[in-house]
Amino acid sequence: MPAFHETRFPIAVALGARGGPERRTDIVTTASGREERNARWAHARRRYDAGSAIRTLSQLEAVLAFFEERRGRLYGFRWRDRLDWKSCALAQTPRFSDQNIGTGDGANRLFALRKLYGGAFAPYWRDIAKPVAGATCVGVAGVEKAAGVDFDVDATTGLVTFRAGKAPPAGDAVTAGFEFDVPVRFDSDQLEIDFAAFDAGSIPHVPLIEIRP
Repeated sequence: MPAFHETRFPIAVALGARGGPERRTDIVTTASGREERNARWAHARRRYDAGSAIRTLSQLEAVLAFFEERRGRLYGFRWRDRLDWKSCALAQTPRFSDQNIGTGDGANRLFALRKLYGGAFAPYWRDIAKPVAGATCVGVAGVEKAAGVDFDVDATTGLVTFRAGKAPPAGDAVTAGFEFDVPVRFDSDQLEIDFAAFDAGSIPHVPLIEIRP
């Protein structure tokens, strides 16, 4: 991943932003009128715009400072997606059984966090690279394990490492629950600030784009 700062965009602004996942699909219409469709991307890429979420002068100042410290598009950072930041439904609390992240073989101690979308027709697994520190729980064969005793989580990569002698037995399901951020960067090297309403000010567009792991 390119240069990255392990800090989160001002959350009060992020929660009022807009955006979501984008995919890239080629569609060719044949002479008979039928379509041929091909997915150019295996994974979605998320885009956001935080400009409309800036309501106060203090928020404007916080975004400006954050932008300058990231040097515009140079450094990536964490982003809280208001609609999608848990391994479970938003109204629920993450549990160790939320997501299947692999199957033990008695030797492998390294597992990557992931989240499943759908399931009936074409389930999609999304890699989770930026879990929230201290917010991941893990289970093996339906039994919750202890963080710092049985396993450790790298919050900068999303990798779960079981400690020596704790590798999941062969055939046992390894599961996890977690909170996570989206790795993004600014998608412009310019902030155009509007001082028409001097007491508040606004930034019409603050585009951000997901950085793929």
